[in-house]
Formats: sequence, C-alpha cells, structure tokens
Amino acid sequence: MIILLKRAYESPKPEDGFRVLVDRLWPRGVSKEDAAIDLWDKEITPSTPLRKWFAHDKNKWLEFKARYQKELDQNPTAVSAFIYHLQHKEVVTFVYGAKDTQYTHARILKAYVEEKLKTDFTLPHHTL
Repeated sequence: MIILLKRAYESPKPEDGFRVLVDRLWPRGVSKEDAAIDLWDKEITPSTPLRKWFAHDKNKWLEFKARYQKELDQNPTAVSAFIYHLQHKEVVTFVYGAKDTQYTHARILKAYVEEKLKTDFTLPHHTL
C-alpha cells in the first residue's frame, strides 16, 4: 500500500486512490461532493483537547507528535479498524485541511500506519 498526503483544498484525482479524511472536523468551504472522500474516521484523529493545545504551533511539534502517537497507542481498536478499511487498497490518500503541509498530524498518522503495516500488524477477523 502506498499512502499519499493531500490537502482537502486540492482537487481529487484518480491517482489518489482511496481518499480518507483524517481530520476531526470537516474542512471549511469544501463540499462533500467536491471532496470525494471514501472514508472519514474521526477516531484516529488527534483528540479535540490535543488539537486545540497544538494550535499548529511549530514550537510544539515534537511534543504534539509524541502525544498524538500516545493517543493512537492507547486506542488499538480504532487503529485496527482504520487499518482494516485500508488493507486491500493499493493507493490511499490521507486528506487533511491544515494549511501547513509539514506540521500536520496527517504526516504522523502516515508514518504510524506504515510502521504498523511493516511490523506484521494483526488485523481483526470480524467484519466492521
């Protein structure tokens, strides 16, 4: 699986593959039709308190990254369910609304999922 990142304000393209909104809030000014989102899973996004604490402050980036990874680690059921939905996709694009393309939680989530997939991550056997 290849995981790409793309801002919600960029036009969807066929090469995006399976498009996943990885924000807790819907991006302002983007219609659901224009976004072409295949999955919106709020359970794997940073919690509201963490998102508000970070407030896209680059000086908090390393601490934000650690806290977000901890939230993911503490929610294995949501992570498993999320990866389950992606497991047979060739290309997945994580779509996010932030203006800053470097300091976005989507990068953290991408690395986290890629690491889980490398370490023989066990997916649930039930249908969600």
